[in-house]
Amino acid sequence: MAEDHIIIEQSRALHGTVELAGAKNAVLVIMASLILTDGKSVLTNVPANDDVWQMIKLLRDLGAVITFDPENHRLEVDTRLITKFSVRAEVMKKMRASVLVMGPLLARFGRSDIALPGGCVIGSRPIDYHINGFKRMGVEIDIDGEYLTAHATELKANKIVLEYPSVGATENLMMAAALTRGTTRIVNAALEPEVIDLMNILKKMGAHIVIEAPATVVIEGVELLRPVEHAVIFDRLEAGSFLLAAAMTGGSIEVPQAPAFAMDMFLLKLEEMGHQVTVGIDGIGVSLRATRSPKAVSFKTAPYPGFPTDLQAPMLAAQCVASGTSTIYETVYENRLLHVMELQKMGAQIKIEHNKATIMGVDKLYGASVIATDIRASCALVLAGLVANGITRMSGINHLARGYEAMPQKLQKLGANIWYETQLPQDIKLRMPISQLA
Repeated sequence: MAEDHIIIEQSRALHGTVELAGAKNAVLVIMASLILTDGKSVLTNVPANDDVWQMIKLLRDLGAVITFDPENHRLEVDTRLITKFSVRAEVMKKMRASVLVMGPLLARFGRSDIALPGGCVIGSRPIDYHINGFKRMGVEIDIDGEYLTAHATELKANKIVLEYPSVGATENLMMAAALTRGTTRIVNAALEPEVIDLMNILKKMGAHIVIEAPATVVIEGVELLRPVEHAVIFDRLEAGSFLLAAAMTGGSIEVPQAPAFAMDMFLLKLEEMGHQVTVGIDGIGVSLRATRSPKAVSFKTAPYPGFPTDLQAPMLAAQCVASGTSTIYETVYENRLLHVMELQKMGAQIKIEHNKATIMGVDKLYGASVIATDIRASCALVLAGLVANGITRMSGINHLARGYEAMPQKLQKLGANIWYETQLPQDIKLRMPISQLA
């Protein structure tokens, strides 16, 4: 079997404008929410990444009729023929977001038979918060090995207190509650921009949802939700990744669609490093002009509006070549520092203690063969490769394709030296134009 790599050579300062895709962390749950309707819905600004294709496969497996135009980012989903409430294990294990069909299936059929989800190796990411919340809604749950069966004669509205503001649990419970008679209150709910986008499409469907302080989502159940048209929000995490690419290479970049209003903590840290950051009117759009002498900054990941865990790995890569010492605490996922070992191969000076990384900035990184272990780690290694002397060869490129639409192509347009390589069993290397990279 051929083994694929992304090859990154040290690049000059990146300059230009980048167009964003729709938010991966919003579109997957929005696609799952369409199970709550009976008819054809249209989603626009849908990113053509591998996780979207996997969710399409999952919904088709349930009976949905789907048409996707990846060039125009338009997705049509007809849910009228969904008759199944079980998802095959081989489909579930492709991504973590597959568990988000549980709430809609319970609301539609009163039953959900799924395998425990797969995805990135970034920690246990237990679905206990989902399970405990559904139990509060009268759902009986049985776990047999890797399989989970959930059923309820009738979902019951209730007050649900989350021990942690889990994004997935908030979304799953909110979708189930939208068609549950009575008032459901989710206390200590996650309020990430992607959760708000789900709320917005549910409201378009006819759901009654409001937010009350402190961090409480209140859902008044309705009998019917209608098919809708909805444009997915732009990806703040992709925006942050490209801003870091320009910052690390000493360049400048315009990201006109960046939702700066949802990126305050991240943009603050870029400014503390010495980069010039300008935000557009009404918090839409960001431009960055890099400093030649970036300073190390410290931070701790946290639920929104704190520093996003999904930008921890790329920002950690930036600290590797900043002046001084920084400390980063990962508080969301216990295994989300696996990229550190790969960065160390490139000459990064990093010390790990439990969930704490201490980074001593160095003058140079060096190209190496590295392995991406998750979506955001793959981005961090690409960014490090842009400033490393020599050639960086990254395997595990499926992770990059899962989370980003055409990131290598976009980087190349900004001036990056990056291409796709296939290593055949006979040790023959085929270097292909980046335009052919999926």
